[in-house]
Amino acid sequence: MKNDQDRWTEIEHLPEWDEEFYDVYTAKKFGKWVMLKTLKPDLRDKPEMQAMIEQEFDVRYNLAHPNIVMINDFEDVPGVGRCIITDDVYGDSLAKLLREGKVTAAHIDKLRHQLVSALEYIQDNHLAHHPLRPENIIFTENIGNLKLIDVGFEQRKNLTPHDTSEDIYNYGMVIKQVLDHTGTDDPTLRRVADRCLDRDPKKRFSDMQQLHLALENRRSQRLYISVIVFLLLMVAIVLWLSSSWSPRPPEGLDSRLSTPVEQTSSALPPTR
Repeated sequence: MKNDQDRWTEIEHLPEWDEEFYDVYTAKKFGKWVMLKTLKPDLRDKPEMQAMIEQEFDVRYNLAHPNIVMINDFEDVPGVGRCIITDDVYGDSLAKLLREGKVTAAHIDKLRHQLVSALEYIQDNHLAHHPLRPENIIFTENIGNLKLIDVGFEQRKNLTPHDTSEDIYNYGMVIKQVLDHTGTDDPTLRRVADRCLDRDPKKRFSDMQQLHLALENRRSQRLYISVIVFLLLMVAIVLWLSSSWSPRPPEGLDSRLSTPVEQTSSALPPTR
């Protein structure tokens, strides 16, 4: 039977990943990389904080989305404390990529699709969570997949319009920050971010599905234009073929094609 020292190795604190109430670590459990999330030392003895981390584990344990970090267990880790154990999502936060000028078009595309999908899933499951920030958006080290690491501490019967609007506002803040830092010229993304950040919540997108459709606007417009161009081309071809400029069959072919059926029939030998 392996003891705790054999079970847990290479434990390392990741200060950049720390959350408001939690410290975050990377470690190996039985040789497999995982992440650890534990209360900050000055909060560990407070009953309300202990109840909070237990509640977060209960809320997130059954979540399953490719762009949300998955929770595996809740246990004591030597030298660290009571921890939520998650899948290994080691990589770079969006905040770090922005600071180092390493945000690429691929990152922006994932913010456009994967991040919206994750937020929509969170809202569909009525999860209250801390505000979306570049610090809790992670791009994994090898594949570069987007993962949210702070996605909910309470599951409610329903989210309020304020909760939904706040998610949309914070998404706009993230996108605006990315566009400003990278100098990316994307009119659709800029327009979506501006609407997300409208001072009047009633003028923002009503939900994540509406936001998603707005982000797909450019692709939808291209398809619409392509269909219109194709139809116009077909009409032009029909008009051209029926006009005096259309090509005519070779001389004599018209008369052969228009030979009466009776003449053709009379040329056949009589039947017995």
